[in-house]
Amino acid sequence: MRSDRINLLALCRVENLNWYLIAREARRPDGIQRLLHGELKEKTNETIAAKSAIKAESHKMDEYREEAERQMESAESEGIALTTVLDDDYPLNLRIIYNLPPFLFYRGRLDAEQDARSVAVVGTRHASDAGLMSATRMAKKLAEYQITVLSGLARGIDTEAHKATLAVGGRTVSVIGSGLRQIYPPENRTLAEEIAETGAVVSQFWLDAKPASYSFPRRNITMSGMGQGTVVIEASSTSGAKMQARYASEHGKKVFLMSTLVTQQTWAQNYLKKKRPGVIEVQSVEDIISRLDDVEKIRIKTAQAHQLSLTL
Repeated sequence: MRSDRINLLALCRVENLNWYLIAREARRPDGIQRLLHGELKEKTNETIAAKSAIKAESHKMDEYREEAERQMESAESEGIALTTVLDDDYPLNLRIIYNLPPFLFYRGRLDAEQDARSVAVVGTRHASDAGLMSATRMAKKLAEYQITVLSGLARGIDTEAHKATLAVGGRTVSVIGSGLRQIYPPENRTLAEEIAETGAVVSQFWLDAKPASYSFPRRNITMSGMGQGTVVIEASSTSGAKMQARYASEHGKKVFLMSTLVTQQTWAQNYLKKKRPGVIEVQSVEDIISRLDDVEKIRIKTAQAHQLSLTL
């Protein structure tokens, strides 16, 4: 298994090789070995490009394996854990989506049972006082129902959601848009340490990866995937939180739009008018809890999604 993990990380070093494609192919029978030989089951233009990328850098694979092993050993020495699509502790909800990351580095602890019952609470970095209060109430209530609160460690709503969950002894998981050695924003490093004590800080990037314009949308995809749904507290039409609402809808997850948000934002009104899949206007945490699946149902969905992926 360790050699498979090393090969998986090594493949992620290949230039112009799509990581989501790597993740999907790796989960298939003999996926890693087939990838190493440029043999892919998917039949798309993307796989044609992937075969060329693997062939072009096949002579570098030993170097990439050495880099992967160093990354794993370095992480272990710092108390950073690794899970991959090949591992049993990879988050259940995340296995359901099409664009899942091939690996996650994390500080803290992942909990398959509890984290299957998780909801993302997101919103603008430039939150109003009312928005911050709403995030606080929502996070605390979710925690009281033993729901894991996901958020992105960003300024504003995300920070408030994490802090409120910790304040009532709840479990919160932060999904960040940088490597674990590059916590962003820097003023939340202490908060990240507090989250890792009882929850987890998760990254789908290399340990030293700096935050970048492309990394936050990818982070939103993963955060959407890790939860059963996303609660949008306060967000403009250009907000990353709105982007995550779109991803959640595409993933077949629930999109919970606060009534105050719907009143204020045209984009939220349009989501409801156009009846985007899974979009629901909510006023309280009870509106959310009643729509969540139990762990066994999530396991069934995961198995069905995997079986479907094998036929595509």
